[in-house]
Amino acid sequence: MSHTKEPSFRESVDLMFNRAVALMDLAPGLEEKIRVCNATYTVRFGVRLRGQIHTFTGYRSVHSEHKEPVKGGIRYAMGVNQDEVEALAALMTYKCALVEAPFGGAKGGLRIDPRQYDEYELEMITRRFTYELVKRDLINPSQNVPAPDMGTSEREMAWIADHYARMNTTDINAQACVTGKPLNAGGIAGRVEATGRGVQYALREFFRDDMGVQKAGLTGTLDGKRVIVQGLGNVGYHAAKFLSEEDGCKITGIIERDGALFNPDGLDVEAVHHWIVGHGGVSGYPDATHTAEGAAVLEKECDILIPAALEGVVNLSNAKRIKAPLIIEAANGPITAGADDILREKGTVIIPDMYANAGGVTVSYFEWVKNLGHIRFGRMGRRQEEARHQLLIDELERLDKYLGGAWSMTPNFKAKYLRGADELELVRSWLDDTMRTAYQSMRDVWHERQDVTDLRTAAYLVSISRVAASYRAKGL
Repeated sequence: MSHTKEPSFRESVDLMFNRAVALMDLAPGLEEKIRVCNATYTVRFGVRLRGQIHTFTGYRSVHSEHKEPVKGGIRYAMGVNQDEVEALAALMTYKCALVEAPFGGAKGGLRIDPRQYDEYELEMITRRFTYELVKRDLINPSQNVPAPDMGTSEREMAWIADHYARMNTTDINAQACVTGKPLNAGGIAGRVEATGRGVQYALREFFRDDMGVQKAGLTGTLDGKRVIVQGLGNVGYHAAKFLSEEDGCKITGIIERDGALFNPDGLDVEAVHHWIVGHGGVSGYPDATHTAEGAAVLEKECDILIPAALEGVVNLSNAKRIKAPLIIEAANGPITAGADDILREKGTVIIPDMYANAGGVTVSYFEWVKNLGHIRFGRMGRRQEEARHQLLIDELERLDKYLGGAWSMTPNFKAKYLRGADELELVRSWLDDTMRTAYQSMRDVWHERQDVTDLRTAAYLVSISRVAASYRAKGL
């Protein structure tokens, strides 16, 4: 470890913000207004469990209300503190602006180890936390809309939505008070996979950018690229699964909390995931080399490194030894500001968290719109689309008969062409479009401005200028 002090996560976000703002022409007052966190609410509440009262500490932070509602996940973890929640809320502001989701940035957290409690206890705790936040309008479909994050899932979101509805019995839009809900409780198809799917779409778009691929010292397409994934939770699992099954990537390393697996010929993501679910970790998995020192695998040779779990895993102590020419930040803040400097000097290309993991908030936006519209996507147009396609198929079949076997439709063309898009396909299409458009807005800044040498600065420039434009339009 070098003697330079590692900045905290919040300081990292501020440093990166300042680096971008230095290249902009913002009025000093506006710069300050965008940077600071508007409000953080700390709540301490008691829940009677196992015969005694347990006190929990939770936070909900609102970084920017240039657009409302504000959006941001709620995490359940022992490391949750005000600084972290405020840093994550700031990232949410920039993330939403970058992918053009019409939200301000927020974040929430509860200091708790969810593995220490059973389901019933977690429900009691979640409902009480919800009550404390709803009472102060810190959960509200038009003001503040949480989502799942580390340590929470659609189960917790269903409890939050239900509790909000119990407290607001006449709010017709009650379901829109939180996103990431289960499908049968107002959720949307494709939300669980959304962040991992977004990472896949981000990489696909990156590989369409010849100049970017060249800057990373890579060639070709995603096919055959060696990928190391750190953290096989929801995000890492889906990203690794889709990249290996659909894009021909080889997942050579998987790092988990109890060490790492490595196999130069590629790991079977589904099998590893299944093993982790059954055994609580990767140790003992048969078809790979297991290393107890997981962090060392971050430094192995590969083409793409995907840190998909915690913040700060690439830091001053290991940045110099990271060999991947391309890193995509599937987690929030996995590279510290200090490590970012080292990697940039080495020429490593980093696809920043603000863009890379925005698939989650993007599909959350679709879910919120679905809840406000009270109708699932695809319901109105699907059969009409199929009927129009049927007209063409009928004509082609007539031609087929007329030509008497001299020509016929490609096998399975008919089945594929006839199928109208369902909600999942529409969500994926919308997400793909969002990720492509957002990448292109960063790419243009990255390639065209001499003073911008990396994608993170480009991302901040795009998002801060959009937030600034919103404030100017409001007359603030």
